[in-house]
Amino acid sequence: MRTLFAVLLILAATLFSFAGNPNVLLILVDDMGFGDSHCFNADSKIDTPNIDALAADGMQFTDAHAPGPLCHLSRYGLMTGTYPFRTNVSVWPKQAVIRNDEDTIAKLLSRNGYDTAMVGKWHLGFREDGYENPLPGGPVDRGFDSYFGIRASTDIPPYFFIRNNRAVIPPTGEIEANTSDGWSPIQGAFWRAGGIAPDLKLEEVTPRFTEEAVTVISQHGGEKPLFLYLAYPSPHTPWLPMGEFEGSVEVGMYGDFMTMVDAEIGEVLAALDDAGMTEDTLVIFTSDNGPVWYDEDVKRFGHDSVAGLRGMKSDAWEGGHRMPFVVRWPNVVEAGSVSDKTISFTDTMATLAEAVGEDLVPESGPDSYSFLSALKGAPLQSRPPIVLQSGGKLMTIRSGNWKLIEGLGSGGFSKPSKIAPEPGGPKGQLYNLAADPGETTNLYSERPDLVESLSKDMAEIVTGSLPR
Repeated sequence: MRTLFAVLLILAATLFSFAGNPNVLLILVDDMGFGDSHCFNADSKIDTPNIDALAADGMQFTDAHAPGPLCHLSRYGLMTGTYPFRTNVSVWPKQAVIRNDEDTIAKLLSRNGYDTAMVGKWHLGFREDGYENPLPGGPVDRGFDSYFGIRASTDIPPYFFIRNNRAVIPPTGEIEANTSDGWSPIQGAFWRAGGIAPDLKLEEVTPRFTEEAVTVISQHGGEKPLFLYLAYPSPHTPWLPMGEFEGSVEVGMYGDFMTMVDAEIGEVLAALDDAGMTEDTLVIFTSDNGPVWYDEDVKRFGHDSVAGLRGMKSDAWEGGHRMPFVVRWPNVVEAGSVSDKTISFTDTMATLAEAVGEDLVPESGPDSYSFLSALKGAPLQSRPPIVLQSGGKLMTIRSGNWKLIEGLGSGGFSKPSKIAPEPGGPKGQLYNLAADPGETTNLYSERPDLVESLSKDMAEIVTGSLPR
């Protein structure tokens, strides 16, 4: 009897401790620019009423950064609180990027009493040994109780749905490659040739993920708080707006698709309302990296997807990694508030840990620093400089208003990606983002003292010698 009584006391205490923790909904879209939504760019020509409403009800971060300006780099940093240059993310096509012994935000919340679910694009690899066999190393092996999604983008074959750790139907069919007239080869309704499952239609993937997310929310029992990670593979290519969204805005296929994505987000937020969960849910919305949007697209449509920043997806310049970032948390985060604090996606882990009352051990999220105090309107604790690596492996450090790029060129998709230094000329790039957010004036040669100091700081962070 005493043993039973003790167990009941422990159970009651555990449930009581869980009761104060919020549900967490993390929405990650794909290849959306900093300037696509009205809340971050008043001149945007794309309708984003649901994202704008989130911002009106919560806090906008105007200086939030992906830990890398490509899909898999960004997602690894977000999930683990670790900079992606610390591991080999290139193994994702055939192997799991996240090690079994690495901590993740899903593991963090699971051990703190959460039901954990993921819907959408993983892009962090499975151990692949035939699609008729299990796919280890994915979300359900890295902290999630359930998963429904796809292995990568909807332009990277093979295309098939995964439920937990198995293909729903293997990709036994074939689909031919596709491009769109009037766009670059990697824009428009672009996808690569390869295997495809007979139950998957590319244009239906985004709405399907909305349906799955709504089901997760509506079927959540409420005994435990819910963590739902919804990773849309859009507005990444292929741009496939459907029905009423075709021709809905003046920004071509991309604008139409982005408007559709915003509407899909609205359906998920409405599901929170219908389930009576809105007041108890912390919602984080962001994008994994910058857009594929060229200067000629800005001229053609009068829409600047990066709102005056320089560059795009994959670049070391701000357009590649400065992201729209919104947090809504009723009764905690002041509605309509704005923070200019510099944060990284890696900081999500430490922020959620502090929110649920866990002190992370040094091995968990080594590059993660909580911004919970900023969410509560208090001064943000000091954070070491942010370091990232571009798609072309240019290392970059951001410290205060200063940004150093260890090389010339974009380091990514913008041309030229790399420039050889001229004799006597600068070997890298140094910008004062407070005075020059568009990164137009390279001060590398004028401030050798700062170049030396920032280079030293970067080396210390890369080698992991700075404590959290």
